[in-house]
Amino acid sequence: MSLLWQCAIVLAVVAASAANEDFNVDCEKHSIKVTWKVSPELVEHAARLFLGHCVPSTFSVLPTGEGMATFHYNLNGCAIKKRVTCKKHIYSTSLTYRPNRKPKPAVISHHIKCVYIRPEGWIPPFLIPAYGSAEGHGGLVFHMALLNEDLTGLAKSSLFPLGSFIPIWAAVDQKDHQPLLLLLEECVAATTPELQSASLVYPIITNKGCLADGKTGNSRFLPRYHSSAILLYLQSFKFALGEEVYIHCKLVAWDPEVFDIEKKACHYIKETGDQLFFIHRWELLDDPSQSDLCKCCDSSCKPRLKRGVDSEPQGLVQNSVLGPLTIVENSETRIPSEFVKYPTVEQVDWLV
Repeated sequence: MSLLWQCAIVLAVVAASAANEDFNVDCEKHSIKVTWKVSPELVEHAARLFLGHCVPSTFSVLPTGEGMATFHYNLNGCAIKKRVTCKKHIYSTSLTYRPNRKPKPAVISHHIKCVYIRPEGWIPPFLIPAYGSAEGHGGLVFHMALLNEDLTGLAKSSLFPLGSFIPIWAAVDQKDHQPLLLLLEECVAATTPELQSASLVYPIITNKGCLADGKTGNSRFLPRYHSSAILLYLQSFKFALGEEVYIHCKLVAWDPEVFDIEKKACHYIKETGDQLFFIHRWELLDDPSQSDLCKCCDSSCKPRLKRGVDSEPQGLVQNSVLGPLTIVENSETRIPSEFVKYPTVEQVDWLV
C-alpha cells in the first residue's frame, strides 16, 4: 500500500469558475486532507461547507476575517467515490458550499480527485472476506472491480468484444459487523463517470435487483462464494460502441436472512426442457425456492405501503462507478445496426 500512496497524483478541477476561494488537497496514505480558505461572508455559514457529505473537521477564523476550513477524512468516508482501472485507483468527490439543502444545487462546487498508481500484483480480497472494526453502519467499505476471465484477479484489459462477457465483482467488507448480504439494487451504463440529467443510459439492473439485461441477452449472476460479495457476468452490449463506458451501480448491504421484493438479486433463467421446450423464468439467486419474489420484475417491485425516507436504513447504501471500459465490434461480432432509444438519467428514478 505504501507504494500506492507514494505515487499519488492530485488533481483538483474547479467546477465553479465564479468562486475565488483558495483550497489545497493532500492525498495521504489512507486519507485525504483538504484545506479551504473562504471569504468572510461564508464564515458564519461554515456548517454548510462540505467535502462529499462531511462538514469540516476543524474551522478557524483568520486575522483577515476569512475562514479556514479543514477536512481530514478517511478515503472510504464522506461518500467519496472509488474507481479502479487497470492501472490506477481513483478517488473523487466534491468540495461544496450549500446554503440550501438538497435537492437544491450547490452555490460553489470544486471537483476533488486523488489518483494512485495501482501496485503491481494488487488484487481485491476475493476469497478471504475482511474482518476488522466497524461501528454501526458507517464503517462499511464497498468495492467494485472488473475481473479477468478466470475470476481470479483484476482484469488486465478494459477492452471487450461485442457479445463477450464482462465479469464484475462487488463486495462489502464485513469487518466486525453482523453477516451481510451484498445486493446490486440498480445498475446502468453511461458514457460519463458522473451522471448528468440529460445523459443517455443503458439499464442493466432495474426494479430493485432485477437483472433486466439477462432477459434481452445472456447476462446472469454467478453463484456466490460469500454473502458479502456478488459476481455479475454481464454480456457486452451495443450501447456506446467504441466509446468509453462507465457502469454506475447502487450497492446495498442487507440482512442475509431477509429477502423481499425490494431486497433481492433476480436473474432470468433460460433452459431447455426434456422435450426441447424452452423454460424461461425469473429466479432468486440466493434461494430459488423464494423466486416468487422475482415475479414483480416484469412489472413494478414497489411495496404496497411506501416507507418514509426516515425509516430507510442509513449507511447501508453506496453509489459506485466502474470504468472506463470499451466495447468494440469486429467481424466476428458484427450485428445489424438498429435504432435504439435509450432513456435519460431523468427517466431512471434512483439516479435523480
